[in-house]
Amino acid sequence: MLRCEQLQTLARNIVVSGRRRQSSKVRLTTTRSSSSSLMMMFQLKVNPLTGNSEWVVIEEEQQVDAKPTPMLATTSYLDMLNDTPRNRAYRNAIDKLLSQQSHHVLDIGSGTGLLSMMAARAMGIADGLSACSKSTGMVTACESYLPMVKLMKKVLRANNMDRKIRVFNKRSDELTVGVDIASRANVLVSEILDSELLGEGLIPSLQHAYDNLLVHNYQTVPYRATTYGQLVESTHLWKLHDLFNNEANVVDGIHLVPKGKESILQVKPQQFAMHCDALGEEIRLLSEPFKIFEFDFWKRPASHGETQVHIKATDDGTVHAVVSWWVLQLDDEGEIFYSTAPKWINSPLSMNGLPSSYPCTRDWCDHWKQCVWFSKGKGLPVYKDGDVCMDAIHTDISISYEFKAQSQRLKVDHLEFSTQDSHIDLSPERIAIYGDSHWRLTILKALNLAVLSLSLSLGKDIRLQKKDSPLCVVADDSVFLTIAIAHLSKTSHIISLLPGLREKGSQYLEAVADENGYSMNQIEVINTRKQQWTMDDTHQKKVDLLIAEPFYFGAEGMLPWHNLQFWSKRTMLDSILSEDVCIMPCKGILKACAMSLPDLWRSRRSLDNIEGFDHTMVNSTLGACGGLTSSSESPCLPFFIWQCGEIEKLSDTYTIMEFDLLKPLSSCHGKAEVKFTEIGVCHGFALWIDWVMDSSGSIVMSTGPDERYWKQGVKLLAEPLVVGKENILSTVINASFDPLTGELSVS
Repeated sequence: MLRCEQLQTLARNIVVSGRRRQSSKVRLTTTRSSSSSLMMMFQLKVNPLTGNSEWVVIEEEQQVDAKPTPMLATTSYLDMLNDTPRNRAYRNAIDKLLSQQSHHVLDIGSGTGLLSMMAARAMGIADGLSACSKSTGMVTACESYLPMVKLMKKVLRANNMDRKIRVFNKRSDELTVGVDIASRANVLVSEILDSELLGEGLIPSLQHAYDNLLVHNYQTVPYRATTYGQLVESTHLWKLHDLFNNEANVVDGIHLVPKGKESILQVKPQQFAMHCDALGEEIRLLSEPFKIFEFDFWKRPASHGETQVHIKATDDGTVHAVVSWWVLQLDDEGEIFYSTAPKWINSPLSMNGLPSSYPCTRDWCDHWKQCVWFSKGKGLPVYKDGDVCMDAIHTDISISYEFKAQSQRLKVDHLEFSTQDSHIDLSPERIAIYGDSHWRLTILKALNLAVLSLSLSLGKDIRLQKKDSPLCVVADDSVFLTIAIAHLSKTSHIISLLPGLREKGSQYLEAVADENGYSMNQIEVINTRKQQWTMDDTHQKKVDLLIAEPFYFGAEGMLPWHNLQFWSKRTMLDSILSEDVCIMPCKGILKACAMSLPDLWRSRRSLDNIEGFDHTMVNSTLGACGGLTSSSESPCLPFFIWQCGEIEKLSDTYTIMEFDLLKPLSSCHGKAEVKFTEIGVCHGFALWIDWVMDSSGSIVMSTGPDERYWKQGVKLLAEPLVVGKENILSTVINASFDPLTGELSVS
């Protein structure tokens, strides 16, 4: 499952390849009987054990389940609705604009219907009057995500608003004046913004609404959005994208990014949403904040825009990244604002015509973060008071930057090597892992032991000594493991599954073969979705070495135990594993520790009254914590713990259960009594998996909270626990793993 930015994009009006379309859903009509029909919707979901996409049926007539449903609990709606400054800013702007006057209001991307209800209340739409009444205001709400539409209707009924707001389960560009709505609207209210601002389809939505759904001189909330940026130096941010220069510092002889092929393994050139406050002490600011783009919601936006920004450097250093954010002006008079600026920005906006008292800090929230654009290579050297020239470009879905000095170098690199066919885009964290010398040495140490063990086991049997080469299967998407085993064992025949990278992975391995001293005759890439393998798949050879990190492309934002997909692959290969097969990792250990997470808990707490509207009925469906019945359990969700605002460990680390990867997939159960070692407030538990790479248990790869490049699972408590020497001393965690679904339940 995806989270936050990605799932919010899936759940609302989104952009794919520059064109808005509905999110991974197909609506079909099937016949229930000769006299009735049942509308059904299919939602695309990823099976964590197989990595395959599966269609899950959502029935329109089915009531929203009382229990947390993963498709909604993993979205960012709850976090967004808990953002009080956002809610208050919208309420004040809507009240100010509509103020008991009659308007036709269009709400695009309605969610729970909060903005629609604000608009109806502000216009004083009387009880009992139809939303289509000509004697009063009118509100049209459109929301493309069916589960959210169901939830919205429950909210509207609970607030006596169901007859005052007309709801369409459509994208806004599917609405037609004269068919769906009687006339064009004269007021637009919307919140189709992501951390970058444009990624949810803001520009295409405004363009279509301007052309087809709104009167000529319409009014809008919000009124304007302005993007800002700041040049920063940060070793951590540099490691997240520059694999070539980080790899130059390692001595293992493996080149994932050879010279002349610097872009063959890279992060996608885009802005990445990130909690930059967590890096506050590791960031050197190299400029004052500067304005980049301004988007007026009250007029038709352009699909393409360019501007050149001249920035004065405030210190000597190296620009590793541009940190950006946006400021929302919700009213036309410039009195109501909302900002996503990092907390180190105290009051930078007075220079841009905003009041110096404008509050730039906000509560921690996960639905809107800052964005990071990586400078190329080692970064851009700058000198105090020197001028930095940056080109900024926006399309209808994204914003990008280019420094003049680096754009010339990019052209030279492109002439040396074209990676159009074989390049792979990876997440920033994956790039950082591949460039981490400690991680590489640890993996190579485990591989050396595995190869040594393989050689010794082959030597025990005369028949095995006659084999041309041992067979090694790399059962994940790790290109490092594939190259490393070819590097360490020249006689091995390697089958790499690359279930996520597929053909791209094969092209990449072929492109870097010479630089790493292996032949593609030694490596075979097999992409198959078989449930079981036979000897025909391995040229009548049994597998001697089965390895993984494990890492599965596309699953970086998922829960840690979803990498147990390796266990599923191992089970699939069970019938063709040799008797003394060496498996790495041989064990997974589910670990946990108690955490104080006040910011994260606040963002996920149950909803009550939001700006005067009851939202209690959405809590269980959105997976809220706090104020619910004792039987309610919040879901485990993936987070980078270190980016979750204020955090503190309150216990030692405990083992909950173990997964024996030497045996086929099976159900697992475990529990542990966690004893608190610190006084404080426990909001939940961090959970992760430590991978035991060797049979002796001496090499362990942890993905815990102290490791920045992996997400942990977070299980928030129904209610926070005050813990201390004279208070609660311990609690018990129970967990069970379902091998059929790949899901882990924790209570």
